[in-house]
Amino acid sequence: MTISRTERLTEALYTLQSGTTDIEASAIVSVDGLIIASALPAGSEEDRVSAMSAAMLSLGERIASELRRGMLEQVYIKGDKGYVILMSVGEEAVLTVLAHQNAKLGLVFLEMHRAVQTLAPLL
Repeated sequence: MTISRTERLTEALYTLQSGTTDIEASAIVSVDGLIIASALPAGSEEDRVSAMSAAMLSLGERIASELRRGMLEQVYIKGDKGYVILMSVGEEAVLTVLAHQNAKLGLVFLEMHRAVQTLAPLL
């Protein structure tokens, strides 16, 4: 039986989350703001997550460019209940991760970089 591209992407997201307990949820979003694959908790509004992720990536890219900081690598938002971390996956998608408030960010970034290496060829 052949596994679809979406199933392979979703499997990669679950592998990412199993790499560390610091990651609560993840999704791959197109730069247009559409969900490509997700491993979000039940009840999450995928459309809202995808639209906000695309908007933040776009804004981050504009800021990095305008302030001459080079190519955007990641955007992260820290709230009192945890982090939202965005990382580009090629030119057409973004990996969005929700991490716990006490997350070891170095480990989360490492797992995200590994996931991007797996995801990029699938997109």
